[in-house]
Amino acid sequence: MSTLAFQFEEITARELKPELFELDGISRASVEAHYKLYQGYVNKRNEILRKLDGIDLASANQVYSEIRALKVELSFALGGIKNHEIYFEHLGGDGGDPTGLMADLIKRDFGSPEAWRDDLRATGMAGRGWAWTAYDWDEGRLFNYVGDTQNTFPIWNATPLVALDVYEHAYFLDYQTDRSAYIDAFFDNLDWTTINDWASRYQLPTK
Repeated sequence: MSTLAFQFEEITARELKPELFELDGISRASVEAHYKLYQGYVNKRNEILRKLDGIDLASANQVYSEIRALKVELSFALGGIKNHEIYFEHLGGDGGDPTGLMADLIKRDFGSPEAWRDDLRATGMAGRGWAWTAYDWDEGRLFNYVGDTQNTFPIWNATPLVALDVYEHAYFLDYQTDRSAYIDAFFDNLDWTTINDWASRYQLPTK
């Protein structure tokens, strides 16, 4: 038997800010149900890391092995945590067109707020789980990426700034299968102050 050469600490789910219970077009019941799923990802992250402690590394196999199964599902749990923390944190605002640094970046890379919004909407309608606006450090620009599950299509060296959850759990209580109406509500509740704070801390270049 061998043990993994790292230590980990259990984490707890971040608390929701009060504004999330008063969103325009996204109900409190929907947010509360959604939050429970996020809590589940946090719990599974902790559980999987506990199981990885002391696992037999010599048994690793690409067809099936315990370490493969745990590490694949760890990536799913971590994706669920990180995606939802962005999602919840940047909701609770007044929506509308982007302001500040994000307005400059979106105008530069998409031409207009309308073009960015139309592209992200289409990306969300085409995706099975997520759509992200992320800054690609190699390309030097923003791009809207699609993701089908919590751990598919990660773009290395790209930093997500807007995370649109299009899993049905995000909108079914309020909109049933009308994903487009939910995306409208998502845009109406974006907090550009939070997103601009992230962009500023990342020191995203505008030229």
